[in-house]
Amino acid sequence: MTMTYYTLGNSGLRVSRLALGTMTFGTEWGWGADRDTARAMFDAYVEAGGNFFDTADLYTGGTAETWLGEFVAERGLRDKAVIATKFTFNSEPGNPNTGGNGRKNIMRAVEASLKRLGTDYIDLYLLHVWDRITPAEEVLRTLDDLVRAGKVRHIGLSDVPAWYAGRAQAIAELRGYEPVSALQLEYSLAERAIEHEYVPFATRHGAGIMVWS
Repeated sequence: MTMTYYTLGNSGLRVSRLALGTMTFGTEWGWGADRDTARAMFDAYVEAGGNFFDTADLYTGGTAETWLGEFVAERGLRDKAVIATKFTFNSEPGNPNTGGNGRKNIMRAVEASLKRLGTDYIDLYLLHVWDRITPAEEVLRTLDDLVRAGKVRHIGLSDVPAWYAGRAQAIAELRGYEPVSALQLEYSLAERAIEHEYVPFATRHGAGIMVWS
């Protein structure tokens, strides 16, 4: 198998066409892969030339991030690996500030993800889902602060309305904030809605599209 690479939006990151998703790394949800199986999948992907890893703080209660960080470190791949992770979902039920897209949670979430991943920076940090509360201005300013602090290299949005993505990019352009480099969206033969608004947006603004199905 020959892996192909492309530039992810306006980021300059060269990533393999196929990313390795890690939502099944861990059995905490009652299904998924044990550590040995997850490691075998990781090794097969790397040996095929893959360098793009997708995870989230939500996945298997943090196990996915932890294992991914360990696998990357064990093979000495941090400089070659492009790691994307996400925030939004509440990790501590009962505490309203350990979830959502407000500044307080983003700052908490990024530190927790960095610790689990065993790294001092995240290549692509994405809002996982629109929380219907936090203004885009607050999200973009906070993410820009993380880029300027060196904790995040590039930013993205996952599963947000097209109008929200447009507003976020407009704010970034107006304020000089880090632009949205990638959108992560559902896409398949059965679900092609992104072709109508998101693809034109991405083409116009230089954002890459990462798809899930």
